[in-house]
Amino acid sequence: MNLKERTESAVLRCLRSLNARMELSESEKFYLSNLEAGFEGEVAFDKLSAKLKEERYILNDMLLEANRSDFQIDSIIISEGIIDAIDVKYFKGDYVWKDGEIYTRQNGYKCKNPFEQLKRSNYLFNQYLRENKLNFLVRSTLVFNHPEFTLYNAPEDDSIILPTQVNRFMAEMDSRPSKLHDGHKKLANILLTSNKDGSNYSKLPAYTYEGIKKGIFCEKCLCKMNTLNKYFLICGNCGGQERIENAIVRSANEFKLLFPQRILTTQSIMDWCQVNFSSRTYLRALQRHFKAVGKTKNTYYV
Repeated sequence: MNLKERTESAVLRCLRSLNARMELSESEKFYLSNLEAGFEGEVAFDKLSAKLKEERYILNDMLLEANRSDFQIDSIIISEGIIDAIDVKYFKGDYVWKDGEIYTRQNGYKCKNPFEQLKRSNYLFNQYLRENKLNFLVRSTLVFNHPEFTLYNAPEDDSIILPTQVNRFMAEMDSRPSKLHDGHKKLANILLTSNKDGSNYSKLPAYTYEGIKKGIFCEKCLCKMNTLNKYFLICGNCGGQERIENAIVRSANEFKLLFPQRILTTQSIMDWCQVNFSSRTYLRALQRHFKAVGKTKNTYYV
């Protein structure tokens, strides 16, 4: 049973929107690319864990605190005799294991050590359980699940799962009988209650309302969309189409995400989208998909 679904982080959604509306630096684009790839890998793992049988609680994308230190676990799978704490890495390409570190094979670039991250999160998770007077066995595992990932000289370590081992790892987990009791439910509830908001807006570039591009941008190629007919917008670059109402709602959500301090009104969304629809078209989209506050000309939407 999945008790906590995975969703895209606010930082990822903000960066994706800003990438269409301003010029990101190379380091910001690299960070965005890593976030996109990481989320893709986590979703791929979620599809496998969703197939697990027996009684299990699954909690995804958990940010917890122990000993005044935050730690993240991509997936927590609670089974009868063990808690699996999974860290997913969606690395692509050839890497080399040397002296306890990972390097890219092509240029010898030293990567941030995922094994040290795993050790840290394992230590803090066990500390977290002790602080909450919970007695459970934890198995922490690092899962590399990109099909084009290779790690040369990989250590023989059961806590490291390479792409060719992922299906066997999941099959082994699935083969273990699991009947949950009230103690497991208590654990899951404590975890859900103590999960923290992981939005780190300090990692976003500086931006202002006046300084970024307005318009409705294609989700696929980030180019500005134009009116095709009275029902659809079309991207002049890739040819992608989107219903006008859906595009307005998507853009309104971007507006709220990037500028939470601004009020969403018919006029503000018209200024934000800058597509020549009637004010009635904008109003209808807001009324159908957002909650109106007030009933006068000062009405806004949340």
